[in-house]
Amino acid sequence: MNTQANKPLTVVATIKAKPEHAEQIKSELLKLTAASQTDQGCIQYTLHQDNANPNGFIFYEIWENNEALQQHVQSSHFQHYAKVSEGMVDEFVITEMTAL
Repeated sequence: MNTQANKPLTVVATIKAKPEHAEQIKSELLKLTAASQTDQGCIQYTLHQDNANPNGFIFYEIWENNEALQQHVQSSHFQHYAKVSEGMVDEFVITEMTAL
């Protein structure tokens, strides 16, 4: 949780797709990225793919505040990703941070 409310909230989301679903997950993540970059309160929303393990993806996100992040999580594009990716991901870890 953002303990410094006046500072932007940084999120690192780590996703490990099941190998047989990596390309489909990548496609869905790219759609999610394009839609999320237009969310109100989004400062940065960047998708990365692991060079050594193509099943691994990381989002680096910066939100104006926790409220903007929560609106993103409730958005139709995020909810769509959650639904279509069900059962295709081995691991999904979200870390929230505040820059010092």
